[in-house]
Amino acid sequence: MEDLLLQVKRIQEKLLSLQKQHQLLQRDNERLQAQLTVYQEKDRLVQQRTADLERQLELARATRPQMTEKDRQALEKRINQYLKDIDKCIAMLNE
Repeated sequence: MEDLLLQVKRIQEKLLSLQKQHQLLQRDNERLQAQLTVYQEKDRLVQQRTADLERQLELARATRPQMTEKDRQALEKRINQYLKDIDKCIAMLNE
């Protein structure tokens, strides 16, 4: 009988230990989730800033007095893509 009580006591102690560990892991998980959200927002802002800078660079290249053939082709390609996007928008509006 005493062995049974001792086993029950050990099981209760293990259960309490596991509950405390579970709570610690939950708090750690919540902290990491919040940190992930912050990093994802920072990443989004960096990507947006990079895209803005790339557009500015492309505009600066396009407004130079002398353009290289590669730059001219890149500008034409970009303009053609814009025109295709505009045509798609017009087609959707006409539906």
